[in-house]
Amino acid sequence: MYHHVKKLMYTVRVDEPDPKFGNMLLEQFGGANGELAAAMQYSIQGLNCEDAGRKDLLMDIGTEELSHLEIVGTLARMHLKPLKSVREEAEADPLIAIAGGGGVNLFNSMGNPWTADYLKITGELDVDLRSNIAAEARAKIVYERLIDFCRDPGTKDALQFLMTREITHMRAFQLALESMGKPPLSVGRIAPTPGLVDQFFNDSTGEGDLGEVDTRGPWNEGEPWKFVEAPAFQDLRGAQDKDTKIAARSAPPEGSDAIQAVLLDELRDLLHAEKQLVKALPKMQKSARSVQLQTLLEKHLAETKTQVERLNECLRLLGSSARAKPCKGMMGLVEEGEEVMSEGKKKDDAPADLALIGAALRVEHYEIAAYTAARNLALQLAQPRIAQLLTLSLGEEQNAGQLLDQVAQPLISAARMPPNI
Repeated sequence: MYHHVKKLMYTVRVDEPDPKFGNMLLEQFGGANGELAAAMQYSIQGLNCEDAGRKDLLMDIGTEELSHLEIVGTLARMHLKPLKSVREEAEADPLIAIAGGGGVNLFNSMGNPWTADYLKITGELDVDLRSNIAAEARAKIVYERLIDFCRDPGTKDALQFLMTREITHMRAFQLALESMGKPPLSVGRIAPTPGLVDQFFNDSTGEGDLGEVDTRGPWNEGEPWKFVEAPAFQDLRGAQDKDTKIAARSAPPEGSDAIQAVLLDELRDLLHAEKQLVKALPKMQKSARSVQLQTLLEKHLAETKTQVERLNECLRLLGSSARAKPCKGMMGLVEEGEEVMSEGKKKDDAPADLALIGAALRVEHYEIAAYTAARNLALQLAQPRIAQLLTLSLGEEQNAGQLLDQVAQPLISAARMPPNI
């Protein structure tokens, strides 16, 4: 909760109001690097923070920034006071004098309204702390410039206080970041592409009348840097050296071995499932009474045989043998289908086929789930060919499910009709 104490954190004194300087002060009231932006940025980061200690840090400093906003607002109001009554002063800034009545508002020094676009909030604590360090540094520079242009001693003292607190906050944020124990360039969870991350592109070239001199320094030479000369000209020059070419391949995801192991299990499970269906579908086709259903099951049998070939190809691409893993889920579905076919012998045509379609749909939805999971794993492993093969089979399973639904519709109407009609 917030509680307003009717006392400034720092008592301000303005001996000689200066409306034009008051306008400058608005940069730290409603500007991009001002106190309101800082207060909102840190407070909202704090609300999102799951770390109790660093949440407390963010809320403490966010609240202090609200106190700083009050100081800056009071300074600006005191400097802008002549705009309320002196025509000549009011002419200096009609927006403040006429629209704002000579007081402060959520505008910067150019009259642009404050916006939440100023806030830098990612939800990644280490990234947000880096943003906060940069925000404090920018604010510190703004206060320096205000001090340089200030003529009033009392105002200078207040600005010096505010500028000093920016350094205090910067230090606190820096220590909070260091205490997380993350390497300086470790951002997020996905590793950068090996090779590419160490290449420095010399994208600005030319000397004399053609441009400025190229320079080298620790930012582009020494280990682990690979200096790439003018990438835009590589094709023209026919660069052959691998160190001079852009290493643009995708990065292998972290934990790729574990993901590949899961994918292999999924593929072997699917292979066994499809092989079971190659045996089960002819029986289902034979049990179907509707010609449409018989035709659909016959077509899907051909698709299923192709799907077996695709799964064998996927396993080959992963360097694995085409060894199936017993799929207990499909075993259960096939067994259930056999029960449906057995019981269907005692039913009329439409109800028997509807029960058979129900069994087939359960199979299709099982396969859709399995192919979706395997396809997503292949995408994560940057295996586009495997993902493509699995996507083809997934599309066939989805289409088969839709066709089964279509075949069922007239059968439902037929099942409703009395037997003697």
